[in-house]
Amino acid sequence: MNQSIAAGTQNNEKNYFFPLAAMTTLFFLWGFITVFNDVLIPRLKSVFDLNYTEAMLIQFCFFIAYFVVSLPAGNLVKRLGYQKGIIIGLVVAAAGCLLFYPAVIVHQYWVFLSALFVMASGIVILQVSANPYVAALGTPKTASSRLNLAQALNSLGTTLGPIAGGMLLFGAGSAAVVEAANADSVKVPYLVIAGCLLAIAVVFAFLKLPTIEAHIETEDCKVKDKNLKEAPHLMMGVVAIFCYVGAEVSIGSFIVNYFAEEHIGGLDAPTAAKLLGYYWGGAMVGRFIGSQALKYVAPSKALVFNSVFVMLLLAMTMFTEGNIAMVSVLAIGLFNSIMFPTIFTTAIEGLGSLTSKGSGWLCLAIVGGAIIPLLQGVVADTMHIQISFIVPLVCYIFIAWYGLNVVKLSKQWHDKIA
Repeated sequence: MNQSIAAGTQNNEKNYFFPLAAMTTLFFLWGFITVFNDVLIPRLKSVFDLNYTEAMLIQFCFFIAYFVVSLPAGNLVKRLGYQKGIIIGLVVAAAGCLLFYPAVIVHQYWVFLSALFVMASGIVILQVSANPYVAALGTPKTASSRLNLAQALNSLGTTLGPIAGGMLLFGAGSAAVVEAANADSVKVPYLVIAGCLLAIAVVFAFLKLPTIEAHIETEDCKVKDKNLKEAPHLMMGVVAIFCYVGAEVSIGSFIVNYFAEEHIGGLDAPTAAKLLGYYWGGAMVGRFIGSQALKYVAPSKALVFNSVFVMLLLAMTMFTEGNIAMVSVLAIGLFNSIMFPTIFTTAIEGLGSLTSKGSGWLCLAIVGGAIIPLLQGVVADTMHIQISFIVPLVCYIFIAWYGLNVVKLSKQWHDKIA
C-alpha cells in the first residue's frame, strides 16, 4: 500500500479499496458529531432558557471554526500531508469532546460553546485532509461519484446521530424525564465520542496510505505559480459551499422546534428528534443513489435539478401546515444529498498542487453553517419560524446559478493554465 499515485493514471480504482474504506470511518464520525448539535440545541435551549438567536450560537461557535481554522489547516496539510493532517484532526476533535465534562461541572453556556469550537477545529482539519484525498483516489472523471459514496457514510452518521442524541440527551422520552433532564446528560455521549476519535487516531498512525504525487508541488509545473483567486470555478464554489452548508445546517437546526409549533405538528422534543433522522437519512439515501447516477449524469446538471426541487419543497414548507409542511421539509434531505460533494469536486477540479489550499478555502466556506442559522434565528424571533425558511431558500437560488455556470467557469481556469 506504500506506492505513489499519479492522478489521472489508468490505475484500477479497486487498488484503493482499503484506503477508501479507512476514510469512510472518518466521514461517518464527523457526520455523527456534527448532527449531534441539532439535538444539543433544544437541550441547552431548555436548560439555559435561551431564545432562538441565543440557541443558534451553538451552530455559530461550531461552524465559525471553519472560518478561523480552514486556511491554516490547508497550509498544515500541504506541509505534512493528508495522513498526518487526519491524525492531528482526530486528536484535536477528541480534546474538544473531553471539554464537555468540565463544561457540565461549571454549568456555564460559554464553556459549552468553547468546547464546541475546539471540537469543530479538529473536524475542520479532518475535512481539509479527507475530502480532496478521497476525490484523488482514482480517475478524475469519477471523483464526484467517489466523494458522494464517502459522503453517504457521512450521512449514515447524521442519520444515526439524532436518534442516538435524542435517547442520550432526552432520556426515555417521557415528558417527566425531559423536564428532569439537565446538562449532565451531555457528559457521557461526548466522552464516548472522544474515546472513539482517539482510538481511530492510533489506527491511522500505523496505516500506510498512498501518496498523491500530483498534489505535490515538485511534481506539478502548470499551476504552482498561480493564485487561487484566478480560478473562478473555485471562487464561486466557495460561495456555493457557504450557501449549501448554511442552508442544510439551518434547516436541520430548526426542525425540532419547528415541529413543536401547534399548526405544524405540536410534537415534543424527543419525538421531533426521531423525525429529524429522516431529514439526514434522506441525504444518505440520495448520496448512495448519486454515487451511481453521477457516473452517467453531469455533476452540474444534477446540481441544478436538485437545487430547484429543494426550492419547491421550501416553498411548500413555508405556505402549508400539518403533515404536508413536515414531510416537505424532511424531504429536502434527499435532494440535499449530492450537493456538497458535487460542489466540492467541481470546485477543486484542475487545481493540481494547489488542491490542498483550495480544499482549505472550500472548508473555510463551511462557516456558512455559523452565519445562516443565526440569520434564520433572527428572522424567526422577529417574524415567525415558518417565514424564516426564506433564508435558506435564497441560498439554494445561488446554488442553482452555480450549477448552471460551473462548466464555463472551469473552462476559464483551464484556458489560463494551458
